Amino acid sequence: MHIQIQCCGIVLMLVLFYFYMRQKRISLNTQKAFLSVFWATFICIAVDILSIETIKYQHIFPELFVKFAAKSYLVTLLGVALSALAYMYVDIYTREDIHRQKMRKYLILAGIAVLGTYAVPIHFHYAEDGKSVMYTHGPSLYVTYGMALVFFVTIFYLLKKEKAKINPRRREAVCIWLLVWIASSQIQFMYTEILIVGYAGSIGIMVLYLKLENPETNLDRSTGLFNSGALYQYTRQLYAMDEDFSTLVILFENNAYQNVPLKKRDRIRMEIAEYLLKLPDTLTFKAAEDEFFILFPDTRSAEEKTSEIRKRFQSGWGEGSTCLVQPCWLYLPHSNVVDQAEDLLYLVRYHRQGSKEFSDSDFLSIGEDSVAQMNQERETEQLILEAMENNRVEVYYQPIFSTCEQRFTSAEALTRIRDKEGNIIPPGVFIDIAEENGMILRFGEIVFEKVCLFIQKHPPEQYGLHYIEVNLSVVQCAYEHLAQDYISIMEKHSIDPRYINLEITESASTNAKRTLLDNMETLIKYGVHFSLDDFGTGQSNLNYIVDMPVELVKFDRSMTNAYFENQKAKYVMDAAIHMIHGMNLQIVSEGIETAEQYQTMEDLEISYIQGYYFSKPLPENDFIHFLENRH
Repeated sequence: MHIQIQCCGIVLMLVLFYFYMRQKRISLNTQKAFLSVFWATFICIAVDILSIETIKYQHIFPELFVKFAAKSYLVTLLGVALSALAYMYVDIYTREDIHRQKMRKYLILAGIAVLGTYAVPIHFHYAEDGKSVMYTHGPSLYVTYGMALVFFVTIFYLLKKEKAKINPRRREAVCIWLLVWIASSQIQFMYTEILIVGYAGSIGIMVLYLKLENPETNLDRSTGLFNSGALYQYTRQLYAMDEDFSTLVILFENNAYQNVPLKKRDRIRMEIAEYLLKLPDTLTFKAAEDEFFILFPDTRSAEEKTSEIRKRFQSGWGEGSTCLVQPCWLYLPHSNVVDQAEDLLYLVRYHRQGSKEFSDSDFLSIGEDSVAQMNQERETEQLILEAMENNRVEVYYQPIFSTCEQRFTSAEALTRIRDKEGNIIPPGVFIDIAEENGMILRFGEIVFEKVCLFIQKHPPEQYGLHYIEVNLSVVQCAYEHLAQDYISIMEKHSIDPRYINLEITESASTNAKRTLLDNMETLIKYGVHFSLDDFGTGQSNLNYIVDMPVELVKFDRSMTNAYFENQKAKYVMDAAIHMIHGMNLQIVSEGIETAEQYQTMEDLEISYIQGYYFSKPLPENDFIHFLENRH
């Protein structure tokens, strides 16, 4: 009667094992640890059945054998608890040598407990008085349950202490399993005739299987390839084991299916997936809808297979091989150029950004230089975030001299950030990165608000200033809520908009031009002025001046220098000055460093001069002192 529930547990585990083995799997240490827990539980239930039967027929078997069977069941309970602890350590410490070292002391404790279990007495009872009653008790039982409790307390301690390192789903599944196991153990300990611990163990295994260890969870259902979760787990394990491997990433960008009709694309994708599935000595993962990772065990195999795969793509797909698919390729010959799985995945995202260009063949090989550049940009991103969060964004002001009024009448606000050590980081290091990752919007608002606070604290008219110039990045110019956000900041600090001059760049006006013009129209109606910055760089031409409602045009430093170094540039600049003056616009010349340059610009009737000839950009207080000394 008592073995019926244990037999149900055995059947349940055999069914789970059948489904587990028939699924495609990758070799993960956590899966190996799960199998250890599975077999420890299976053996525990089997030995439980054996011990029940030997106690039931104790009149047939020698007393020593009956006690040995009963104690062996208790030992298998320790085995389940120990395997559960090992299962947790494998997830926390992916390096095999580390989790083995961590488990060594628990193996010693388990060995001592096993010797104690076999050494001390055990008592068992079986009677028939209308129903069967069977249980074991005695010191042997207390030794087992005491040591099992030590293991379970350790597991719960790890679940709390190493929370950040443990897969959240694994943490939840293990908690459910342990609670079921502990509850059943407590019931069986209090009511010794209710033998449910073994069956509870099989229920726990089912929980682990369904929530975490089902191999299907690592598969992409549409293609049969391994999915992104499996990619992360597997590469994380490889890095933990210091394995060097090669990676080929196939990127199906928007133009990859140029000559493939829409109705055929799904079928072509499946054909490609089936081909990749059959590649020998490789593992293929579908990381995203348009992104496949292929892992190779070594560089030699990677180079051979990469050439083979690319040739296969060139031969076409579909019926008659008429459909050409032209993906982009990222090739990482050596995985050890980065230190962990997260960096590998980030590296691919980094090179997929719009500003990262592939070669003419759409094939990009990634080496140490690419990784160094990526790491530098990541460090800069972190630096920008910390500067914004910890108020380490600073605004410097460079005075602008009016040749007509012969005094300083405006200034350009230039941003700087400081690192943790207080060192100044110039904008050339971080502005482009802030634009690429989208932080420039928040960064720009911080700078603009600091300028408004400066104007609020130091009214410009007291120092003879007409306005402060503030740069807008390309991303800001294409942001549709720019005008509303900046007006809100000015109203918050009661700033007269005539004190604000916003500088746009020529490149900005080519991107989202309608959005830029709408923003400019709103801000101009509010009272803000605009200037065209860096004229003479990029796609420079006078059409920008015609299209944009600006009042000032700023000659870039490179254009100013070219005037003094190149005769052709001089003719171009003379013509530009004549045409700009003809449109009744004023000109600011940047980069003036000598008296000769200043005099030449003044003779050319340049309205405003900016450069080191007068002053470098100055911190707020130094700028105020500069104005006070020259007012």
